[in-house]
Amino acid sequence: MFSQTSTKILAAWCSLAVSILALGLKYAAWRVTGSIALYSDAIETIINVVSAVAGLWALRVASLPPDHNHTYGHYKAEYLSAVAEGVLVVITSITIAHEAWVGFHNMHAPVDSLLGLTLNGGAGVLNLVWGLTMLRLGRAHHSPALVAGGHHVLSDVWASAALVCGFILIPLTGWLWLDPLLAALIALNVLRTGWEMMRTSIAGLMDEAPNSETLGQIRAIISQTATGALEAHDIRARIVGAMTFIEFHLVVPGTMSVENAHHICDRIEEGLRAGLGDALINIHVEPERKAKHTGVLVLP
Repeated sequence: MFSQTSTKILAAWCSLAVSILALGLKYAAWRVTGSIALYSDAIETIINVVSAVAGLWALRVASLPPDHNHTYGHYKAEYLSAVAEGVLVVITSITIAHEAWVGFHNMHAPVDSLLGLTLNGGAGVLNLVWGLTMLRLGRAHHSPALVAGGHHVLSDVWASAALVCGFILIPLTGWLWLDPLLAALIALNVLRTGWEMMRTSIAGLMDEAPNSETLGQIRAIISQTATGALEAHDIRARIVGAMTFIEFHLVVPGTMSVENAHHICDRIEEGLRAGLGDALINIHVEPERKAKHTGVLVLP
């Protein structure tokens, strides 16, 4: 049985292998056709390879234990990788848009279209299977790097599917302008994907609060496991990679012993980790005179 860390690193290695294979197929498709659209698709896949390398580095760094310089761990390395990948995607879109512009001024009919479509379509199927797998693994293991990589690979799939459909029309209609137009559409799709990747990752770097569903789960767990306490207030949380950081104030009767308060805190922490996975929890215990009556009431 693989640990979460080893599973994510294995997935990153597989992503690199799949990206290289897909790049080989798309490069071959461009070489046999001379199509600007297929050339643009191959350029986009180069970024997949670079991103896979960056993701592998990020996962290795994120898996390192805390040290004296990083006492909260290295989890944000995954966000840095995803932001870098987003920047690369934006640069790629600009490169593809330039090729499309040149193509509009130098239109020519692609050759060996059937062979080129077969090669490009094979790369698309390969990416579809792997992109869905990456999303499933990334969500299961709370990995921003794998989720970002999965979305990037799937964006490549949808672009390839549209490309194949449009490319079929070129020999049927004789519309040579479809080739650079498809390249321009690929550039727009890549730009959209890059923006979404950067937006999500920057939110993680800025310690954006979890969604309302996760916050509701945290509040419910505290309410159910804090028997003996009175209330919990000032609850705050953030998620960094696979780690959830939670802190709040726990109000207990003023006469309660430190030992009993400690047992309540242990029970809460066990419940939160059972429901959320890895979590770093900071609980500030207060006497009942500090109650705000606005937080989470503890179930009897």
